[in-house]
Amino acid sequence: MYEKKIPLLLECGLTMTKEVLGGKWKTSLIYAISEGILRPSDLQRAIPGSTKRVLSQQLKELEEFHILNKKIYHQLPPKVEYTLTELGETVLPIIKMMNQWGEHNRIPLETMIKSRSESRAV
Repeated sequence: MYEKKIPLLLECGLTMTKEVLGGKWKTSLIYAISEGILRPSDLQRAIPGSTKRVLSQQLKELEEFHILNKKIYHQLPPKVEYTLTELGETVLPIIKMMNQWGEHNRIPLETMIKSRSESRAV
């Protein structure tokens, strides 16, 4: 397992937030679950470009941080659903604000992102 070489500065709120929410799909997962998408296969369909393996890992991490609850239904076929905890609900305003910022600045950001990826490809 990967071990970080630089210790975390746990007295910094930003570091704590990035430790919990940092990850390619974590904010998208929280947002999708808040919108009523609860099952892993539905989450994967709702997040284009994601892989089952990475989503499973990030769902597990969010569960370990008590952002999500995982409910396993003992039936055939097996069924799993994720819901937000009270702590998970408290992060929703931040994620919704990030979404609004991205939507509000979509055109200039899209241009910059495309330009960056084109210059890296050369």
